[in-house]
Amino acid sequence: MTALAAKATVLTGGKDEVYVAATPLRATKGPAQLLMSTTYSLNLWDLQHFMVIIKPNSPPPQNSQAIVFDFQPKDPENIYTALAVLSGGAVPGVVLVRNLSKLPRSKCWFVGSSKSDAVDVATKFNSNWRMDLRVGHHDCRDYTNGLVELLIGEKQVLERLRRDTGSRG
Repeated sequence: MTALAAKATVLTGGKDEVYVAATPLRATKGPAQLLMSTTYSLNLWDLQHFMVIIKPNSPPPQNSQAIVFDFQPKDPENIYTALAVLSGGAVPGVVLVRNLSKLPRSKCWFVGSSKSDAVDVATKFNSNWRMDLRVGHHDCRDYTNGLVELLIGEKQVLERLRRDTGSRG
């Protein structure tokens, strides 16, 4: 076992590690997509997409180091979805679960270790999650905060990360 792996095992006590990551919001190709990428680069907190990453203590699926759980519009690159979101309306959402070959190098923060099987807890959480997405009221931030609270007990993790990283607006 490498020193880094041994250190991670000692830090987490053999439990599943929980991370929060941020990515640019998805938008229609062209100027809208360029704008979203620019706001992400400027570290504008409110214009980022958030997700939960679980790094299981037990071996994850083959060719995978971690599992991502996130909530986003069903069709994020559709112009009608963008218009509905901008006008404050609800759009159909979807919870995505996918494997990662490695953790992101930037805008990915270790937030704690789960008290139980994190993948099982996240799967149950997803089965009860409402699929109507409304920015600012029921979106990726609410999903991330809710799932992290269930996994590690910390409420409003995104507010702490915002303070800790000194992110803007």
